Amino acid sequence: MKPENLLHRTTENCTLNCPVLDGFLSGGIPCNSITELVAESASGKTQLSLQLLLSSQLPTSLGGLSSSSLYIFTEFPFPSRRLHQLSLSFLSCHHSLFPPSYDPLDRILVSAVHSADQLFDVLSKMDSFLVSRNLTQWPVKLIVIDSIAALFRSEFENTPVDLKRRSSLFFRISGKLKALANKFGLAVVVTNQVVDFVGSNDGLNGLKTGNLGCLYSSGRRVCPALGLAWANCVNVRLFLSRSEEVMGQERGLVDEGGGDFVLRRTRRYIHVVFAPHLPPSSCEFEIVREGVFGIER
Repeated sequence: MKPENLLHRTTENCTLNCPVLDGFLSGGIPCNSITELVAESASGKTQLSLQLLLSSQLPTSLGGLSSSSLYIFTEFPFPSRRLHQLSLSFLSCHHSLFPPSYDPLDRILVSAVHSADQLFDVLSKMDSFLVSRNLTQWPVKLIVIDSIAALFRSEFENTPVDLKRRSSLFFRISGKLKALANKFGLAVVVTNQVVDFVGSNDGLNGLKTGNLGCLYSSGRRVCPALGLAWANCVNVRLFLSRSEEVMGQERGLVDEGGGDFVLRRTRRYIHVVFAPHLPPSSCEFEIVREGVFGIER
């Protein structure tokens, strides 16, 4: 693969089915590249991924890709109940676009992967699969891998031999994903986990590869898992954070500790860590029964 300037290339985007989030991301998730959603557990990265599987089915006139999608999951169980719930909301919102018998779940292909080597094998066979799908009414234009970290964090030891093999697999997997994205015009989304940040502020690490000096979630200083080698494999890194905010106390209600019951709410933000087409910025969002939606300031 030869280097190219992503700033001067026109590309499609896949809507997130939310005008606020689409505006924040200048149209949605870009095709022809790899976008990473990095966050601690329960921050919303899988929720956003599931929502993308549905919004990609929208016509291009509404920001979708008029396509089906492939969801590769590595953490179990598969979130089938939540996906079904989101699909009902999607149909309710866009019922006029589809026939009465339309089921958006029929346009979502699912594959379970248990190791990094298996993932590479699946991607190596993807060319012929995508070519055959392109001959149908609903070609695959979105691939989601949820999550990439689960494969590498449990499979490799912290030894020089394993670290070298791990880095090699990083570049082979990301190289294959970028080649597929460019050849077929795919939007590729991968989710990643975080680890607690330990160390000084000096030196290069995965934390400083981007616009944000520090990443915080749930009151902890964190950094993306898999380190600097993996950070160089993705084109866009979006960080999802969450924090608990005390709203007040209810007198007369007693919590487990015997004190007044404390009212709290969870606030969530999506931050641009690095992207060739986006400035450093943040946007608050919420997760409700109907899906994930940005909050206008």
